[in-house]
Amino acid sequence: MARDPNKTMERLLDTAIQLVWQSNYDNVGVNEICARAGVTKGAFYHHFESKADLYYAASKHYWEEFKKELDEIYSPSYTPLENLENLIQFVIERQGAKHVIHDGTGQQVEAVEVVGCPFFTCGGQVGVAEEKVRQASIEMAENGMRYYIALVRGLKAEGVLRGNADPVQLSRLLFQYMQGLLIYARVMNSGASIESDLRQGFYRLLDLKPEYWRKSTETLQVATA
Repeated sequence: MARDPNKTMERLLDTAIQLVWQSNYDNVGVNEICARAGVTKGAFYHHFESKADLYYAASKHYWEEFKKELDEIYSPSYTPLENLENLIQFVIERQGAKHVIHDGTGQQVEAVEVVGCPFFTCGGQVGVAEEKVRQASIEMAENGMRYYIALVRGLKAEGVLRGNADPVQLSRLLFQYMQGLLIYARVMNSGASIESDLRQGFYRLLDLKPEYWRKSTETLQVATA
C-alpha cells in the first residue's frame, strides 16, 4: 500500500522538531531524521531539497502549535498583569523539566534542565551561511515579539508601568533579555536561574510599579496548566 505523502511530510516535520529539541541543528543529519521518522532518503528529498528546508518548514509547523499555547497565556479573559504572570510562570515551568540531549548518532549524552528555544538559538549557531535557518529564527522572533508588544500596550493602558517606553523597543528588550537568560541558564544547567531572575528582570525592564511586583511564590495560575 502506498504511503500518504502528507503523513510522510508530517512525520518528517515532527521528527525534526523532536531532534532539534534533543540536540541541535549541526548534530542532526538527514540519515538520522529519516531513520527516526521511518522514511527513506528518497522520500525525504521528495519533500525537501535540504536539511535547511526541512528545518524552516518544521519551525513554521512548530510555531502553529506553540501559538495555541501563547493564545491561552495572553487570553483576553485575563488582565494584562495576569497575562504577564502567566507568561513568566509558563517559561519557568516549561524550562523546569529535565531534557535529554542526544548526539548525531541518537545516543544520549546528557540530561539538562534548560534547553532554551532551539529554533531561535540555531540561527546564532549557524551564522549567516544557512539563510533558511537564519530566516526561521528571524520569523520566530518576530512572531513572538508581536505578543510582547500587545502585552506592553495592555500594561501601559492599565496604568501599571511607571515609564512611557516605546512598546516596540521595550518588547524587543524583553525578548533579548529572555533569550540571554535562557542561554545563561543552559550554560549553567540551572533552571533555578530562570526562576530567580526572569520575574525580576521583566519587572525592571517594564518599569512596573512596585506595588504590582510579585514574589516567586505568589504566581497566578497559568492559563495552560
